[in-house]
Amino acid sequence: MDVAIKAEHLTKVYRIYEREVDRLKETFHPFHKRYSKDFYALNDVSFEIRRGENIGLVGKNGAGKSTLLKIITGVLTPTSGTLEVNGRIASLLELGAGFNPEMTGVENIYMNGLLIGHSRDVMDAKIDDIIAFADIGEFINQPVKTYSSGMFARLAFAVNAFVEPDILIVDEALSVGDAFFQSKCMDKMRSMINGGVTVIFVSHDTFAVKNLCERAFLMKSGKILMDASAKEVVEVYRNMLIESRGSLTDEQAEFQNNLADNLRGQGDKESTDISTESLERGKETFLKNATYQRGGDGRAVFENVQLLDTDGKLINEVIFGHKVILRMVVRFKKDVAFLGMGYHIRNATGIDLVYTDSRFNDTKAIVDAKAGEVYVIDWQFKVELRQELYDIACVISSPVDETLSAVELCDFVPCAVQFQVISPNAYLSLSGGYVHWHNDLTVRRVDTK
Repeated sequence: MDVAIKAEHLTKVYRIYEREVDRLKETFHPFHKRYSKDFYALNDVSFEIRRGENIGLVGKNGAGKSTLLKIITGVLTPTSGTLEVNGRIASLLELGAGFNPEMTGVENIYMNGLLIGHSRDVMDAKIDDIIAFADIGEFINQPVKTYSSGMFARLAFAVNAFVEPDILIVDEALSVGDAFFQSKCMDKMRSMINGGVTVIFVSHDTFAVKNLCERAFLMKSGKILMDASAKEVVEVYRNMLIESRGSLTDEQAEFQNNLADNLRGQGDKESTDISTESLERGKETFLKNATYQRGGDGRAVFENVQLLDTDGKLINEVIFGHKVILRMVVRFKKDVAFLGMGYHIRNATGIDLVYTDSRFNDTKAIVDAKAGEVYVIDWQFKVELRQELYDIACVISSPVDETLSAVELCDFVPCAVQFQVISPNAYLSLSGGYVHWHNDLTVRRVDTK
């Protein structure tokens, strides 16, 4: 059978009471008077998902997404309508759901395998892969009540990914993981999709939905408002979010106009002596890294991002205290009035340690760029980070309202560059903290007699 899930006229109604006593009044009223109002968490929802499809589910909080998923997984029963599910379901609806907090990670792996229908012998063959993917070290042998939310996410996803489900449902559970873990999960889900697993992915991260899913549902007020390609659905959903914020105020419109006026002429549109060949270096690696969780509307995109020493040599190792150049190569796909740039430096767990953007540098920006134009943006800074591995995430965006930090992303690459800091000073490599802040230090002896 080609159909994985088929829903016909699914409806879930809750009775809402203004006061607790109204519940008793309604129960015992001799003429069955209603003291409640009906709330339709789902309202006449019908759809069909075929085997191997990857479906995104988007909508504001309260749209009915979680209710629908809980009905699909059997956690809730519908008030009316029918649901047909063909295949074994694995789901990540809530972190730790289905885990016994008193049991260890290993024990919970076996228990979840048994719940989905696998024997202990089958789970014995999978246990090493699950533990390796979760990558939580010795905590795998500790009670899960001691786990952080990130550890819950790692273990829960690993268990559900390796028990070979026919249908995998993921509901925002990955948002707590670090960038590397999220990228690994996305990669695993793509391989599962290629292997024929049906995936339903719920996320407020529209970039992830568009990158992972081919088809999507847009939900509103308990109904499926739109069933189309993920790209089309995401665009409609973004417009809904913009409309819900309202149109630009006079102050916001004035900010846009003033910023554009102030920046005109700052962008250097003259050709430079940077060779096309030099801009291609490391491009293959960049494009490979950039595939993970990349997002933006595509009006302007990073064609390459390089980390260079001051002689222009491509590097992936930096000696503590040395200056480097972060070079961004940006191509415009459409005309853009003005564009801001920025970057994050993150540690191995995905924590932002450093952030800067062009607003911090005399509000420099690219102004009145035309489709087809290419710009090179160089950032030069001294690396004073502890000896460790780091990622640089890069972003380009058009500001909407500076006072609200509202922007429209053109391109965002979470892992554009990766580099290792090397410290010749053993003390610096072992000392606390990630960023070694520069100080002008003064030491004086004061005679208090």
